[in-house]
Amino acid sequence: MFAGRAGGFAPTSKIVPCETLTTSVNLPLPAPLDDPLARYAALQTALDLIDQGFTLIDRNLRLVAWNESFLRLLDFPPDMVHAGATFESFIRYNAERGDYGPGDPQAMVAERVAMARRFVAHDFERARPNGQVLRITGVPVPGIGFITLYSDVSVQRQSERQIREHAAELERRVAERTQELRRSESQLRLITDSIPALIAYFDEQRAYRYLNRGYQEWFGLDTSQPEKVSAKEYLGAATYQRIRSNVARALAGEAVSYEYPTETIDGRSRIARTTLIPEVSAEGRVVGCFELTFDLTEMRRAEDMLAQAKKMEALGQLTSGLAHDFNNMLTVILGNLGAIQQADTEGQHAEYLTPALGAARRGAELIRNLMGFARRQPLEAQPVDVCAAAAAVIRLVRPTLPPGLEIGLSAPEGLPHAWSEASRLQDAFLNLILNARDAGASQIRITMVPHALHCDQLRGLRITPGPYVRIRVSDDGCGMTPAVCARVFEPFFTTKRPGQGTGLGLATVYGFVRQCEGAIDVVSTPGRGSSFTLWLPVAETPADAVDPGSPPLAGPEGRRGLALLVEDEAEVRKVVRRYLVDLGYAVLEAENGSEALAILEDTPAIELLLSDVMMPGELDGREVARRARERGVRRIVLMSGHASGSDHDLADVPLLTKPFDQAALAQLLRDHAPH
Repeated sequence: MFAGRAGGFAPTSKIVPCETLTTSVNLPLPAPLDDPLARYAALQTALDLIDQGFTLIDRNLRLVAWNESFLRLLDFPPDMVHAGATFESFIRYNAERGDYGPGDPQAMVAERVAMARRFVAHDFERARPNGQVLRITGVPVPGIGFITLYSDVSVQRQSERQIREHAAELERRVAERTQELRRSESQLRLITDSIPALIAYFDEQRAYRYLNRGYQEWFGLDTSQPEKVSAKEYLGAATYQRIRSNVARALAGEAVSYEYPTETIDGRSRIARTTLIPEVSAEGRVVGCFELTFDLTEMRRAEDMLAQAKKMEALGQLTSGLAHDFNNMLTVILGNLGAIQQADTEGQHAEYLTPALGAARRGAELIRNLMGFARRQPLEAQPVDVCAAAAAVIRLVRPTLPPGLEIGLSAPEGLPHAWSEASRLQDAFLNLILNARDAGASQIRITMVPHALHCDQLRGLRITPGPYVRIRVSDDGCGMTPAVCARVFEPFFTTKRPGQGTGLGLATVYGFVRQCEGAIDVVSTPGRGSSFTLWLPVAETPADAVDPGSPPLAGPEGRRGLALLVEDEAEVRKVVRRYLVDLGYAVLEAENGSEALAILEDTPAIELLLSDVMMPGELDGREVARRARERGVRRIVLMSGHASGSDHDLADVPLLTKPFDQAALAQLLRDHAPH
């Protein structure tokens, strides 16, 4: 009963500081236990053996009985405890030594004594300054006073506190671990959603447990509920049947990879490659499979484009060699036919000469187209307004197109000029439009945009990174199969009926675009039309306007003199010699570079050098031209049956492409007359 808040008793359920009394009564025990004093002594001895402290106070708040544990637990001096000791003395002792904490000791004593006089049952705990925790339980004794028990619960409370602390620490660690797991799961989800692949996991019952965002983008699936996803539904029964055996092998414990075609939610066809890795439990049982799927469509397309480009390169080399030989032959044919025609002043043989010359000229045009495919046609590149070039072609062909065929042209403001040749770009537009017409298109759309190509966008295009003008010509015609797309740029390949096309149109476009250091690609699906895409390099500055209808200005006739003709083909040499003689030149001939240099050494009066570019031996026409320039030859002209403008590095030396006639040679000499 000697305890309480602020010097008194506290409600039973409250834990507050308390105090205790200590008194022991040591009386001699009479031998017979029926003696009251003997029984009292025995009772006192028993009370002293109890660990709990015990006190009994009367109604006047004076000590009646106590035990040794009371003194020990509350640490009262022995001389302070005796029968009749006042409750107030113990309270004052506690207050003065600080058991009740800071405050006025007199007020603490008065408050606790007043509460004790109420003799109300109580049960509370009080922590002493030394850390000891006492549980104090007081019960009124009717007609006598109050009995109080004091229990040291310090160890118990410390254990409980440690248990609570350990539980709190465990909860904190669990919360941290849970947060880390959530964060890790979120990061893993972010990583898997960012990977350009489809990632999934399904269990041994083939039920999905995880799907990344790729599945939502490809097939429109709800990735938050993977267990409701059916592979048979989103792939289709036919595709699922093809891959079913691979899934069975994976669930049997075998890692498998396989490729298959599929369609995405937007209807696009893709080629996918899936790898399945079984997950095996500690008991050796397959419990599920990890799935990784990549889109191989662009890679396969790039491989096809690269293979096609290599094939086209080989065809170009073959075509170039053929064109060279044919041009030499056509030079001989045209030269001799022309000479006969000039000699036939009365027109007696015109009936035979006219169609022969026409056929030879058509052959020369055919060879020029082949040279365009082989990128051997001279390219007079300059900055070109591609939008204006397309608009001019549309105006030209619109009257000849079917009434229901619509042509649309769109380009942004400020579209940069492309590095190209205007006339050949217009020919390319014309070829593409007419092909769309022949494919039964009802709509043709030509779109142009600036497009910066980076290294990761160059698969199969075989061009350098940088700024380009992207031109796309799309139609809704009959489309083409993959097999036709693979050959569409080959020379002489055509799907048209005999007599409706030579098969050189798209081949010429291909060679022209490649000669511009650009790229061309085609995407087509049967029944869905075709789309041709051209990438042309951006020109640094716009071109000056040139009137294509203005005839070239003829220069003054070149001064007649001695000419050196260098040509390894004897028949070609004979024809070109006659041209030069007719133009007023005396002609020396050489069939290779070594002979030409010997003549240059011995003949300083040569005014004109006309040399073929490609010749047998170590010295070609370019080297002969350099040596002639060093020796002061005023006029130098190169000719070739398969040379483009880049085939020689003498920028100021004019190039004459075979086959040519006397008029073409005369015009070139006038245009490049020395000043």
